[in-house]
Amino acid sequence: MASDSGSNGDTSGGKTTHFGFQTVGEGQKAGLVHGVFTRVASRYDLMNDLMSAGVHRIWKDAMMDWLAPRPGQRLLDVAGGTGDIAFRFLRRAPTATATVLDMTESMLLEGQRRAEAEDMADRLHWVVGDAMALPFADAQFDVYTISFGIRNVTRIEDALAEAFRVLRPGGRLMVLEFSQLPVPAMQWLYDRYSFNVIPPMGQVVTGDRDSYQYLVESIRKFPDQESFAAMIRAAGFDQVKYRNLSMGIAALHSGWKV
Repeated sequence: MASDSGSNGDTSGGKTTHFGFQTVGEGQKAGLVHGVFTRVASRYDLMNDLMSAGVHRIWKDAMMDWLAPRPGQRLLDVAGGTGDIAFRFLRRAPTATATVLDMTESMLLEGQRRAEAEDMADRLHWVVGDAMALPFADAQFDVYTISFGIRNVTRIEDALAEAFRVLRPGGRLMVLEFSQLPVPAMQWLYDRYSFNVIPPMGQVVTGDRDSYQYLVESIRKFPDQESFAAMIRAAGFDQVKYRNLSMGIAALHSGWKV
């Protein structure tokens, strides 16, 4: 990456955050994350399949099973990238609509090239935007989802506040994200795989090792299941629950705007 490890970067505002294991100014992170996903957009779906041996598809189906999409619902899928979640949602709720928002236009363009996008074009909207400042009025959506995206947001609390704002009363938040394994020995083994296999794989498949080094580092910086559930409650959501997937490699968090 352009920033040196451990560099504070642009800290003129006095606030810093993490970019993987680096410390950067808050104002830098969005641009750095945008660069990561711009570089890997064309091979993003392929790398997801390779990194997880296809298990990410099972996790996303589990998300839909718990979410139980209903006809007529309005979905906002934030950091929706190439449309995986939106396509699944619309297949299960034929009269529903979905808005896919992502900060990286090249990811959205890859999604629009997928065959499903053409079949569902009348019910799909693609929007370039920021999870921390959503370009929508209050109480516009029935469901808010974010899948493997919230750990890349500069201020997670702001993104959760925006999710609460744009959901209607009775609306639901669901987050799918990498998490922490409860058994230290298993976490150690998983870390060995993540740090020793995924960046070299990224180099071979996408020609970009650094982006995948950041992605595995960002997983280790993300809060554990209970800590993230507490953040969701602090944003105003009720009935907050979570389910571990693959023993905690990933987790689903659910909350309701009552």
